[in-house]
Amino acid sequence: MASNHTWKFFRAGGFDQVRMDTGADLMAIEELDQKLWVALACPTTGLEFDANTLALIDTDKDGRIRAPELIAAVKWAGACLKSPDDLVKSAPELPLSAINDATPEGKQLLASARQILANLGKKNATVITIEDTANTAKIFSQTQFNGDGIVPADSAEDEATKATINDMIDCLGPETDHSGKPGVSQAKVDEFFAAAQAYSDWWKQAETDSTILPFGASTAAAAATFKALKAKVDDYFTRCRLAAFDPRAANALNPEEKDYLVFAAKDLTPASSEIASFPLAQVGAGNPLPLKEGLNPAWSGAMANLETAIVRPLFNDKTFITESDWAVITAKFAPSETWTSGKAGALVEKLGLERVREILGGNCKETITALVARDKALEPEFSAIAEVERLVRYQRDLYKLTNNFVSFRDFYGRKDKAIFQAGTLYLDQRSCELCLSVEDAGKHGIMAGLSGTYLAYCDLARKGSGEKMQIVAAFTNGDSDNLMVGRNGIFYDRKGRDWDATISKLIQNPISIRQAFWSPYKKVARMIQEQIAKRAATADQAANARLAQRVEKVEEAAAKGTAPAPEPAKKIDTGMIAALGVGAAGIGGMVGGLLTGFLNLKALMPLGILAIILLISGPAMIMAWLKLRKRNLGPILDANGWAVNAKARINVPFGASLTRVAVLPPGAQRDLKDPFAEKKRPWGLYFTILVIILLILGWGFGKFDRILSNLSPKITSSWVIYNKLPPDGDSTPTETKPPTEQKK
Repeated sequence: MASNHTWKFFRAGGFDQVRMDTGADLMAIEELDQKLWVALACPTTGLEFDANTLALIDTDKDGRIRAPELIAAVKWAGACLKSPDDLVKSAPELPLSAINDATPEGKQLLASARQILANLGKKNATVITIEDTANTAKIFSQTQFNGDGIVPADSAEDEATKATINDMIDCLGPETDHSGKPGVSQAKVDEFFAAAQAYSDWWKQAETDSTILPFGASTAAAAATFKALKAKVDDYFTRCRLAAFDPRAANALNPEEKDYLVFAAKDLTPASSEIASFPLAQVGAGNPLPLKEGLNPAWSGAMANLETAIVRPLFNDKTFITESDWAVITAKFAPSETWTSGKAGALVEKLGLERVREILGGNCKETITALVARDKALEPEFSAIAEVERLVRYQRDLYKLTNNFVSFRDFYGRKDKAIFQAGTLYLDQRSCELCLSVEDAGKHGIMAGLSGTYLAYCDLARKGSGEKMQIVAAFTNGDSDNLMVGRNGIFYDRKGRDWDATISKLIQNPISIRQAFWSPYKKVARMIQEQIAKRAATADQAANARLAQRVEKVEEAAAKGTAPAPEPAKKIDTGMIAALGVGAAGIGGMVGGLLTGFLNLKALMPLGILAIILLISGPAMIMAWLKLRKRNLGPILDANGWAVNAKARINVPFGASLTRVAVLPPGAQRDLKDPFAEKKRPWGLYFTILVIILLILGWGFGKFDRILSNLSPKITSSWVIYNKLPPDGDSTPTETKPPTEQKK
């Protein structure tokens, strides 16, 4: 898309970023090539940004803000304001005069804003805030109808309708009105009256068919007794049939003596489970079921109910029932069971049949339906109230979001923290400001490890409230010598609350070139320390073993009553001495050669020292430099759900600003006397001895002859005369007389 807008860019992080300075810049955002956007998507969680505003921008409710959604939000907010420059101000309150009432939508927004303020008792207010729009319960507390299609009981004018609405809420549960009151919607009205009609019709079946309620109003209680005893009575008569089929089965079908022994020693009650498992009565061929005498004590109460509620109305005063009697009783309850299984309208059963038919007999359904329609008719007017909140939030938040989405102005500007920065971690005399909230450190580290940044994942906890969370902190300055899993620090979130922080995982990458410079020497020192410790441990083990052997020999000698044998004298290994001599000579020759070559550099010796240092530290520094050049914010954010569209680099100077190393404040006074300081070594004396050794070696190798010759010709001549050598350097000695004798 061609753009007629003149854009301004600034360079930060190694790439060009667009400046959003005016309302015109915001309104032209759709024309900006998205290849120039720093990010194309961001999550709606884990950000230091108003979650309600993000939810409004996220129109498809997928938990992510994408470029088209941000563009739509900016375009809508700009069109609803007289001047888009109001978006740049990011004010927490919206002046009513700023709303663009030249459009139908703007007029509705202005009217709704005034209605909100009037409902809140601020009729003469000229500005509206987020707090005003968010308090919907207070906004609608004085209104009976608010456009949400839900009517509370007090919206009805007569008591019968109010009572019916309360009954509906009691049976179906409430729906919350904008005012915060419980109410019902049209869907609930339809559901309630359908259930009421079904319940009434279901009872009509029983009222027109006498077989459904064989015991009249007592049928429900009788049916409950029948249902409780049916399985046990069927069991009894089945056992009696088996006894009639085979008399040998009678003993096996009744409890044996050993069955009683299991619980005979216990304290028994009629409700004991062991007793309840026995048959209702003594099983025998053709035996009837007694109703009073000879019953299992665990079932005597239920059998008494059976006799009173069912047997007596059907068979008068019988004291037992036969299997045929039980078949008659079962047949009596068959229609009732069928009717009960087809129960309809159970939702309103708690009201009772009489109340249900009272409601159906009136005109409450029509009255409540009219109330819902009346409330629903106001939906356009009151839905604009939500749009007022949206506009107030957009005016306050859209500009900040844009400067953390289209560009990373807040992050690279260092005046304000970016929305993805969760707070500051203080650990190892450093403060790390690039800290992000993470949900899964393991999953996050897979992608974030590609950033080339030294990352420390920390578990956070606030013991007072029990809150927990995880963060990842980028260490971009200092060194990593004291960073290890398990170290503790303090994390301050954006609200200023402090959290206990413990390192749980590290992703190691170069932090600085300075650290890379010293790393070879530290590795050598660490290796030497490890080797010394290993050798010392080995020597200690060997000494302990020898001591143990010596003690064992002494104990054996003491047991035998003899003196311990003396240790054999150690022989001098001449071969070993010779080998050591050869080795020492070789090492001395190598050192001498290196020293000779070094001294031959003469005035270039400082460059030689520098070359040696570069030879040792250079490779590590080069590797660190190459990695630090590639250090990138993108993978860290991508692992959190962002879609970063640029190579957002974190170079060395910028990294130093993100991780501050402890320094003394200006003007601070220091007392350098440390009572516990280690004793200083005489490094000056060591240096002097080293210089003397170098001079002696140089003299011995004749490296200073020419220098001395140039400085003192007379000394050289005297040396030549003394050694009887010709001045031209001839090696043949000649007799040379002193100058006085030559003159004579």
